[in-house]
Order: sequence, then structure tokens, then C-alpha cells
Amino acid sequence: MAVILCVGIWILDAQTKFFRKIYDELILDNRNHYLPCDQLPSESEVRRVMEAHHDVIENIEQINPGFVGVEVDKSTCAGRADIIFWYGTHQDRLKIESIISDDTFYGIPYRLRNQ
Repeated sequence: MAVILCVGIWILDAQTKFFRKIYDELILDNRNHYLPCDQLPSESEVRRVMEAHHDVIENIEQINPGFVGVEVDKSTCAGRADIIFWYGTHQDRLKIESIISDDTFYGIPYRLRNQ
């Protein structure tokens, strides 16, 4: 019975990322989009959007200079990318989220990383 329960939980988590989301949010203070590579935009599209909204990125970086930053992450998917906003405190994260105020950064998936 325990094996069946464990397999059921594993299948549920594989489909919904339920436990990973809880761990990211409550333990790490991170936010992830959990998208596979084929659903990410091209690196050039990510860079184009970031250049077009450079003023917003500067506002985010000014939340806590040196402790808040933005970078393109192209390391996990060849030719595809997303944006990482990193920060030092939960208050910084809340300010970043209030500036972006959407699930994407002008259509580009992003992740929030407490570093």
C-alpha cells in the first residue's frame, strides 16, 4: 500500500510540480515557471524584449543595488532562454513582483531567485 501511495504522489508531482512549487516558495523563496525548453522563447527574442524594456529593468536593479539583478539564462536550453531576476531578501522579491505585476516579463517567462 505504501508503494502505491508513493507512486501516486510521484506521478502527481511529475504532472503538477506541486511539491517542487511548495519547496521553491516556502523554503527557498524562489519562483519558477517550470516550462520545458520547447516552450521557451529564443535567446534573441529574450534579449530584444529586455532591450525594449531596459527602463523597467533599471527600475528593478535600483530596488537594492548590488543585491538585485537581472540576467538572461540560456544555460539549460540550447538556443532558448528565459530571464532570472535575483535578489537578496523577500522584501526585494515583493518589490520586483510589484514592478513586473504579471506572470511574464512582457511575454517572456521569468524566474525569481533568492541568492
